[in-house]
Amino acid sequence: MQLKYAQGTEAIESKPSDGVGSHLNLENETMGRISDIKDNVFDNLENMFKALGLCMMEIGLCLARICDMAIGGNELEQSLLESCAAKGRLIHYHSMVDSLVLREAGPKKGSSKRNANNHARSKENLLKGANLDTNGNEVRLCEIHPNLWQQWHYDYGIFTLLTDPMFLLSSHRTTVKSEFSNSSGQECASPSGHSYLQVFHPNKNKVLMVKASPESFIVQVGESADILSKGKLRSTLHCVRRPARFENLSRETFVVFLQPAWSKTFSISDYPMEHYNPSVHHLEQAEEHYFADQDQNALTQEIQKIVPPLSARLNDGMTFAEFSRETTKQYYGGSGLQSNK
Repeated sequence: MQLKYAQGTEAIESKPSDGVGSHLNLENETMGRISDIKDNVFDNLENMFKALGLCMMEIGLCLARICDMAIGGNELEQSLLESCAAKGRLIHYHSMVDSLVLREAGPKKGSSKRNANNHARSKENLLKGANLDTNGNEVRLCEIHPNLWQQWHYDYGIFTLLTDPMFLLSSHRTTVKSEFSNSSGQECASPSGHSYLQVFHPNKNKVLMVKASPESFIVQVGESADILSKGKLRSTLHCVRRPARFENLSRETFVVFLQPAWSKTFSISDYPMEHYNPSVHHLEQAEEHYFADQDQNALTQEIQKIVPPLSARLNDGMTFAEFSRETTKQYYGGSGLQSNK
């Protein structure tokens, strides 16, 4: 859903503005609206979606203002306001068993023998942790950590705000004839207490697991913020790992993507070249520590095979629309055009 900033500013315009305090007033009002509609969740899903989304947008604007104060100017906040809208999504990460059920429920093509072979292969891949996209196709995975819900990537907007994830344990059985009606998700705690969001620390050349309390929001810095801040803010290379030995576990999160206007033009004249084309820089660092930590060096090289460098996706003078199209194309193939839904 497209969430418009105008929806959130109406409450502010009706009150005296006192900087960040006005945004906090809106946040409190928003959380009040959420509590009012908790009793009838599905009937009010759209209202709750908007209320929580607008709250997260306000947090993003406050964060952009704080970052602008630290780096100078007001580029980040102004870019968010010029975009007029943000994108909100409820994201469901299928359990391995759900993915198998979806594949079985899909259209059958070819001979029954071929279908049986495909089923056996897909079931084997699922139980090994291989990922499937929404069409049931195998997705390219990192050889070092193949058990991923979402592959390594950068977000290309300014900020991505996420709720701490919720986990559901399904009653599905790993059988060929599983039916959707047999699935009943029950909320459960994270198996490890972590969010299973992983970030790559480029300077330390290591992977870190993100842990957050249920009451908190997680903020990812996107590549647009990196570019607009001339590298003073670093975009976050991240993935979502699937916990081992939990075939019936799915992951749910609400995400708001804050991005510039599609017509926003990027300049890389003052952008640090080690960020623009990091592969050489990171490989030099990795080679220095190769014998100290060969596993991390191997992981760095594997990630570089998967994630296209910024230099391959961004040219000086590109608009955000052109940059997002090229990024989407290089990550996923096709035309690079995103859905308007």
